Amino acid sequence: MGKLENKVAIVTGAGRGIGREIALLIASEGAKLLVNDLGGEADGEGKDVKVADQVVADIQEAGGEATANYDSVAEFENGQKMVQQAIDAFGKIDIVVNNAGILRDRMIFNMTEEEWDAVIDVHLKGTFNMTRAAAPHFKNQKSGRFINFTSTSGLIGNIGQANYGAAKLGIAGMTKVTALDMARYNVTANTIAPFAWSRLIGSIPTENEEQEKRVEKIKK
Repeated sequence: MGKLENKVAIVTGAGRGIGREIALLIASEGAKLLVNDLGGEADGEGKDVKVADQVVADIQEAGGEATANYDSVAEFENGQKMVQQAIDAFGKIDIVVNNAGILRDRMIFNMTEEEWDAVIDVHLKGTFNMTRAAAPHFKNQKSGRFINFTSTSGLIGNIGQANYGAAKLGIAGMTKVTALDMARYNVTANTIAPFAWSRLIGSIPTENEEQEKRVEKIKK
């Protein structure tokens, strides 16, 4: 029996990279999953339902239970819909992993309002949307786990990532407050700062010598 037998989890941005591996690991430990992924490009543009469907198929092929969701976490109502979809499919919700993210890197003197808003909306607002949707259920059942993702780009800083860094540091602060708000209900909230050479990092521009040096530094 896995460590997460009879648990129900939502993993956002679960179609590729870190999110996909998280979803597969959680499923391998016995949890039932709602696999969320818009199936967009690294900058959030586009949509491809096959991305989430493939992860669901992989989980089911390994003997697990999963269902797909293709909504953007940036919309408040989609958080509510995802939580309800998980409850409708599996009867409850126990774990929310807020992993969905995009990149729109630009030096601060060139960054557009749209580039700022898009990254903040997916990372920071998306984490809020999912947390706000699940929190009442966790509160009522007096159990639940929020797992959020920050980054050294927010904790330390990184060139060309004012939007991403601000969102990721905001997530770290929000997680601390969520943990305080929910502690009396036996609900935890934690933040992970991972590093992996993922699709998003691979999309960082290398159009000049300065950008190439930045990527080489990240690789090290």
